[in-house]
Amino acid sequence: MNMTVYVLGGSQTDFARNWAREDLDSFDLFKAVLDDALAATGLSPEQIQVGHVGNFVGDLFAGQGLLGGFFAQAYPELNGMPTSRHEAACASGSMALLGAIRDIRCGDYDIACVLGMELMRNVPGKTGAEYLGSATWRGYEAQHCEYPWPHMFNRIVDEYERRHGINTDHLKAISRINYGNAKDNPLAQTRGWSVDDAFFSNSDIHNPVIDGRIRKSDCGQITDGAACVFLASEAAAKDYAAAHGLSLSDIPRIKGWGHRSSAIALDTKLQLSEGKPLLFPHVNQLIRDALSRAGMSDLKALDGLEVHDCFSITEYMVIDHCGLTAPGESWKAVEEGRIARDGDFPINASGGLIGQGHPVGATGVRMLLDCYKQVTGQAGKNQIAGAENMATFNLGGSATTCASIIVGVN
Repeated sequence: MNMTVYVLGGSQTDFARNWAREDLDSFDLFKAVLDDALAATGLSPEQIQVGHVGNFVGDLFAGQGLLGGFFAQAYPELNGMPTSRHEAACASGSMALLGAIRDIRCGDYDIACVLGMELMRNVPGKTGAEYLGSATWRGYEAQHCEYPWPHMFNRIVDEYERRHGINTDHLKAISRINYGNAKDNPLAQTRGWSVDDAFFSNSDIHNPVIDGRIRKSDCGQITDGAACVFLASEAAAKDYAAAHGLSLSDIPRIKGWGHRSSAIALDTKLQLSEGKPLLFPHVNQLIRDALSRAGMSDLKALDGLEVHDCFSITEYMVIDHCGLTAPGESWKAVEEGRIARDGDFPINASGGLIGQGHPVGATGVRMLLDCYKQVTGQAGKNQIAGAENMATFNLGGSATTCASIIVGVN
């Protein structure tokens, strides 16, 4: 049995939209992206055999659970189709993808729909922060702060300072790159924002402190949005290629994946890595897992990454944890321009979470879709020249659940 999984394409909503202001709800968001994804790929609803939804806190933000029921609500042709919802905080979308990948690799289904979504701008900011804080260990951490996640990721900045030293100017440089990339992305939340040099400074007026050394420019965006992709078996991909005048080699495939988890408490994770150069060794392990499954010996086989910059320190962490630099030396890749879109190892050419936005349950799916666009030459002004192999890195919580998926052609 051939267990190769192919990516047929998909769609993403405009992350600048505020759906509640348009008097639209979770179902409207779900159906809009599914409609667009079907139109973009030329698939019909009856071709979908299984559905997976990535979503973190629809129950809190929108009072809506059981999101798999939206498939048949949107299209009667999908009545009776098996569906499931996946939750792993900000890695929920990747868990949905991995579930669909396993479905196809097992030979149970030939075409899977993976849809990630989150409606988040319908409540006040402080309420939203409280809801998102449910991915901390409630009652044990982040108890005496206004915003749980800036507080938690500031602790990661502090830990880098303790183990290696850190210059927060490098964090601001990461944010500047991602905002710049987002300017060229027609679906990015911040594409029309006007930000100047002062926004990337230590000015408390232009770039206020959110918690500790985390400033406004360091933070990903609270976003409404959804992303949808279709995955297929080789048999279905061959049929799809024939129907659309393509060859099978034109269709990207999933080459490798990694999935690792650690304890929910940040303190526990840091205790487990005490005395080691990497803060989160399981992150390095999952990157190596993905490369190994793809038959790649090292990062040089990749043309770039889409990573989870919920805060700039997260991308800084990924740089050394994936092995692009030695531990504690992520700043070198920033200073040398390696992670810029025209660098030798671009990161977040799409704008990432900081520039593009972070509808939590959609992020893992959106990352894969952006990688698909890169390796098929459909990334427009965000295109990385000659990209053939791209990887995602998606995390949930304080690196509690982490995943990486490699997609490529040839």
